Amino acid sequence: MTADDSFGRLDDDDYPAYTMGRAAEMLGTTQGFLRALGEARLISPLRSAGGHRRYSRYQLRIAARARELVDQGTPIEAACRIIILEDQLEEAQRINAEYCRAAESPRETG
Repeated sequence: MTADDSFGRLDDDDYPAYTMGRAAEMLGTTQGFLRALGEARLISPLRSAGGHRRYSRYQLRIAARARELVDQGTPIEAACRIIILEDQLEEAQRINAEYCRAAESPRETG
């Protein structure tokens, strides 16, 4: 991958652009907190060729939500479960909306 290819991917939410140190700094948390989210399987950072964790913007948004819940007194394991359930609910609502749109659209007759 060339430098130009990497630069073009910076707008990709799933591109693992952030090191653990930078991610922790951006979130105002510790690297240990990010490791705990990985151990709880809330986020799975990609690894660089050297084995270092790399985070995407999408993963940072999830980690920020976890930090918000933990800061409010929710245990980290419960915060992770809440976020997973929120994500599952959002996906179910999206699918349901698609089914409703499909049911409302005029059907083609052959």
